[in-house]
Amino acid sequence: MKGPQDFLTETDAEVEAHVRSALADAFPADGFLGEETGGSVRDAGTWVVDPIDGTANFARGIPHWCVAIAFVANGATEIGAIYNPSLDEMHFARRGEGVTRNGAPVTVAPTADFSAASFELGWSNRVPNAPYVAALGAVLDNGGNVRRAASGALGLAWVADGRSDGYAELHMNAWDCVAGLLMVREAGGRVGAFPGAGGLVGGGPVFAAAPGVAAEFSVATGLGLEG
Repeated sequence: MKGPQDFLTETDAEVEAHVRSALADAFPADGFLGEETGGSVRDAGTWVVDPIDGTANFARGIPHWCVAIAFVANGATEIGAIYNPSLDEMHFARRGEGVTRNGAPVTVAPTADFSAASFELGWSNRVPNAPYVAALGAVLDNGGNVRRAASGALGLAWVADGRSDGYAELHMNAWDCVAGLLMVREAGGRVGAFPGAGGLVGGGPVFAAAPGVAAEFSVATGLGLEG
């Protein structure tokens, strides 16, 4: 345990070491920022890696977890990859070129009726519970459905491929979300500004939604839209 409801397994460290070594061999000049071992951010290019997002699920044998890798250069996420080994599903996006799942193009859901929408709210122990509970209540009061599947990266990938209508969390680290936020943008969705003043290392609130319900979801969660 790294903290309350914050799990760590030997596999997290092993996966990060493997990915870090492979990237260093292929791109020795690039920076690396990983959840388990940290690293350094280089403006010219940094690989941002979560070796296992959804570790609590992984540790309990629940097949909803993933490896998330993004490449960020000069403040823009250029590449995002999210792979769920349990389902053999790879979501992949390159800036300006769309997003795919196992090679097939995907887009966000066409949902326009909030009372027909299904959202995911991520919980973070880095912020008080009250704002999370308030956001949950506001979404439910307005007719939306809420679930929590315990992998923020997959939550964002599922917004990008239309399985979910929105994802919000009051605080996420960059390795959990930059790949998925790129996917939602490339799939035609709306996102909030990330990262905040703290940059990639500091993290911040995360918002993503299908355009037809984005405004209402933004009001309910209290999180702003980008642009």
